[in-house]
Order: sequence, then C-alpha cells, then structure tokens
Amino acid sequence: MELLELVQRRAMRMIRELEYLSCEDRLGELGLFSLEKRRLWEHLIVAFQYLKGAYRKAGEGLFIRACSDRTRGNGLKLKEGRFRVDNKKIYFTVRVVRHWHGLPREVVDAPSLELFKARLDEALGNVV
Repeated sequence: MELLELVQRRAMRMIRELEYLSCEDRLGELGLFSLEKRRLWEHLIVAFQYLKGAYRKAGEGLFIRACSDRTRGNGLKLKEGRFRVDNKKIYFTVRVVRHWHGLPREVVDAPSLELFKARLDEALGNVV
C-alpha cells in the first residue's frame, strides 16, 4: 500500500501545473482520493451492499445490527465486536463499523447503490 502511494505521488509530481502543490491539493485538483480513502470508500460500499441483502449467503452473520432508539446519527447502527487479541481489531468488520457510525443518515438511508456512492463521495470529501 505504501509503495503504491509513493508511485501515485511521483506520478502526480510529473504534472507541471501541479508541481508545487501539496499531495492533498494535487489529489483535489485531479478529483482523486488518496489510496487510503479509496480503500475505505470501497469497504463502505461492500458493507452497504451486504446490509441491503446482496451477499446474504456468503456473509451470513458478518454484521450485527445494534438496537437503538437514538435520534442522532444514522439510523442503522452496527455492533462492534470486542476482542481480547489486538490482531482481530484489523478485521474488515471492525474497520468498517467505526467509519459506518460516522456517516450521516442521508448516506446510510440511500435507496440505491448509485445514490449511496454519490452521497458517500460528498460525505468523505473532508475525510483524509
């Protein structure tokens, strides 16, 4: 991942007009995400598809919905697993749940995948 980001930065430096901008500014000018944000974007899309029923057989029991009557945040909260061993904290489900809870309600409640992607782009616009 780090090696790929180095290649991306080097390629962006080759564009003369963007030569003196910071890496984040170059990405913004080109309309691109950092690789880390792109990976998060893809993980959240897979989680959305799973929760809408796309991977019913393959990922049965992958996420557990948390029962909550709160009015703040999005209405689709997920339970975060508790582990004694630190290496389980890097699992897909744990990484996604943390970011899923930070999404606004209008993103999570999107009726279609295309609308979810568009709203997710807006929501992740200010996340590094």
